[in-house]
Amino acid sequence: MKRLKHITKFFTSVAPELGGGGLFASLEELTEQRKYVAYLHQLSQVKTLSHMAGDVKSAFKGRGMELEEIRSYAYGDDVRDMDWRVTARKGQPFTKLYAEERDREIYVLLDLSPSMVFGTKNELKSVAAAKIAALLGWMSLENKDRFGCLIFDGEENLFFKPQNSKANMMVVLKKISEISKKILKRNSWPQNAQDKAVKLLQSNIKSQAVVFVVSDFSDFGEKMRRSLATLAKKARVYAINVFDVLEEMPPQAGEYMAENSGERLVFDTKSKYFQKEYKAYFKDKRAKINDFCKRFGIRYLEIRTDIPLHQQLKIS
Repeated sequence: MKRLKHITKFFTSVAPELGGGGLFASLEELTEQRKYVAYLHQLSQVKTLSHMAGDVKSAFKGRGMELEEIRSYAYGDDVRDMDWRVTARKGQPFTKLYAEERDREIYVLLDLSPSMVFGTKNELKSVAAAKIAALLGWMSLENKDRFGCLIFDGEENLFFKPQNSKANMMVVLKKISEISKKILKRNSWPQNAQDKAVKLLQSNIKSQAVVFVVSDFSDFGEKMRRSLATLAKKARVYAINVFDVLEEMPPQAGEYMAENSGERLVFDTKSKYFQKEYKAYFKDKRAKINDFCKRFGIRYLEIRTDIPLHQQLKIS
C-alpha cells in the first residue's frame, strides 16, 4: 500500500500531454458555460449520474424567515430544519419548509492546487473544476443571487466578494482562466494548505450562505476535515469531488514510468494484486469523504472529467 500511495502521488502531480484544449480553461470556455444553465433547469428533477452523488436542486433556494409548511423528512433535507416537536409526537422525522429567499450569497471555493493539474481523458481536473465554478456562477446570477469566489492555487488565496453583476462575473472568470494556465508550470506539494482556504472563506461569509467546495480533496487530513465541519455549521456546504477515470480504474496491464521533479518510478500493473489494491485505494478514499460529509450534513457529489459536466451536475 505504501508503494501504491507513492505511485498515486506521481499520477496526481504530472500533467498529461493532452495538447490544445483541456490543458487550461479559456475565458471563452468559462463564458460558454452560461448556455448550460437552461439545460440544468430542465433536468433539475433528475438525480446525478454518480451513485454516490446527492441531489442538489435545493442549492439555490434559501431558508427564508417565513415558515411555509411542515412535511415528512426527505433524503437531502437540511437536518437544521428538523421540527423536533412534531418528530417526537408523530414518531417519525418531520422538517420545516420556509418561504424561498432570493438574493442569497453563493460561494465557490475553487481548488486549483498542483494535484488538480492531472487528466488522462478530455481535460485536466483543474479545467473541469474551473468550468463547474463558472456554471455555478452563471446559475447564481440567473437566480438573482450574489456570487462570490475564493480561488486557491496551492500557494495563495484570491477572494472575490459576492456580487450580482455580470461585469464582476467576467472579472472572476478571467482570473480563473489566468490561474488555470499559470499552475501548469508548478509542481510543488504544499502541506495542509487547503484547510487555510476553507478557514479564510468561513471568516468572510454570512450565516446561511451556500458554499460549493470544488476540489479533488487530495488534502483530506485532520485539519481539512475539522475546517469543513466548522464551515458546515455556518453555511450549507456542497463538496464536489472532481476525479479522473484513472483514479477509479487502473491503467492497462503493463510497465509504466512516471517522472516528477527529476525523480523516476517504474511500476508494473499486470498483477491481479496491483489491480485489486489500486481500485480499493481510490474507492476507499472517496467513500471516506462521502461518509464524512454525511456525518456533518454536507452534500457530496462526484464529477468525472471525461463525462460532460452538465450531465452530472443537476441544479435548480
